[in-house]
Amino acid sequence: MALAPTAEVALGSIAFGIFWVLAVFPAVPFLPIGRTAGSLLGALLMVIFRAITPEQAYASIDIPILSLLFGTMVVSIYLERAHMFKYLGLLLSWKSKGGKDLLCRICLISALSSALFTNDTSCIVLTEFVLKLARQHNLPPRPFLLALASSANIGSTATPIGNPQNLVIAVQSKISFGKFFAGIIPAMLIGVVINITLLLCMFWNTLKVNKVEEEVMEEAVDEDEVISHKFSPARMSHTTQEGVCGDDVGKSRSRARAASFQVPDVKRLLSKKTMILKGCAYLVTVGMLISLLMGLNMSWTALCAALALVVIDFRDAGPCLDKVSYSLLIFFCGMFITVDGFNKTGLPSALWNFMEPHARINHATGVAVLALVILLLSNFASNVPTVLLLGAQVAKSAAAVSPADETRAWLILAWVSTVAGNLSLLGSAANLIVCEQARRSQLFGYTLSFWGHIVFGVPSTLIVAAIGLPLIRG
Repeated sequence: MALAPTAEVALGSIAFGIFWVLAVFPAVPFLPIGRTAGSLLGALLMVIFRAITPEQAYASIDIPILSLLFGTMVVSIYLERAHMFKYLGLLLSWKSKGGKDLLCRICLISALSSALFTNDTSCIVLTEFVLKLARQHNLPPRPFLLALASSANIGSTATPIGNPQNLVIAVQSKISFGKFFAGIIPAMLIGVVINITLLLCMFWNTLKVNKVEEEVMEEAVDEDEVISHKFSPARMSHTTQEGVCGDDVGKSRSRARAASFQVPDVKRLLSKKTMILKGCAYLVTVGMLISLLMGLNMSWTALCAALALVVIDFRDAGPCLDKVSYSLLIFFCGMFITVDGFNKTGLPSALWNFMEPHARINHATGVAVLALVILLLSNFASNVPTVLLLGAQVAKSAAAVSPADETRAWLILAWVSTVAGNLSLLGSAANLIVCEQARRSQLFGYTLSFWGHIVFGVPSTLIVAAIGLPLIRG
């Protein structure tokens, strides 16, 4: 694409720059309006500056991606009601044999749950569990928080529903769920093992437990407390009385707060109706995953699964649907328009044309250069905008070699752009969620600093990304 007139390029770059600043730093002092409003502002400026017409702006919003994202959010909400995430917490604490065993469990469960329920959801629901378990074993939270966030990012690479950028890649490339999974799963599994090894090497002495102190802490924090916390899986906040689906709205706030750390009523858990509803939630979710593996349309499959759960629940779905993160969906709408407007300036194409001869994936040097570009851009512009900016260009370049290389190029983009999120605390939303949830925890608050993350993040990202690249197949 040729460069647009200089004025259009300059104004489009300004609009994209404003979007980028507010997306990466949503609370900047001069305009603390947040990411969602920042994306809408960027989209509006693209139209005002005539980088994109109103009709083109509406057309740039990718409905299949938004539908898939909405459907997976609703499914995760009903799985939370079926206590799926409480059981994940139970797996973390069940017969734990110390700090090293706990760290390995966190990595494995975080990676697996992220592949199935998205990395952001896994971090939201597991952070509080991790903090409680660290306190129970009298261990510092930092290694476990790093394990949770980094493994969530690596694990989410394996499926199109693991993270937002994979959703974009799967829809734009039309790669089936099964082919996507088969192409990346070897790199994901090796990446998780390498990540565990690096964590153990870095924190080996830190993870040693003083037996006397551990016994004292176990008296203070029992196992029931570790597994009983409730979460809203689609938002970066804990549930409240109004946000819990099916709760009696007449209950007092104080009673809801008191109940949030209690074991759910045994009679209610064992009641026939509850067991049936829980079983249906799991069956529908498994059916959705099987349908995706069979190659059915991902957006409609997720929407069908979400609607099936709403119908089976047989009650007003309003409280559950209120828990969907509509602000994230709106953020995506604004981002689609902003990135499309920036692409129409021709500047991203011009920059790619300069790099393209050195970043062809038919030789090892080209793969390394492409991976480095993706890694740097993912941390500079965030991973989803990077995918939107580079995806079509990288695929077109690879398709000139062979169709298999085109698929591999998309998968390399998915792998590197996601693993790149582990480089720094600002690299992915999952990192920020873990940091913010840990800091705001009322009982086990802990601040994971930028430097405390980057000391582990840089070597982990570079090693995991590099070793995983040769394992990706188109």
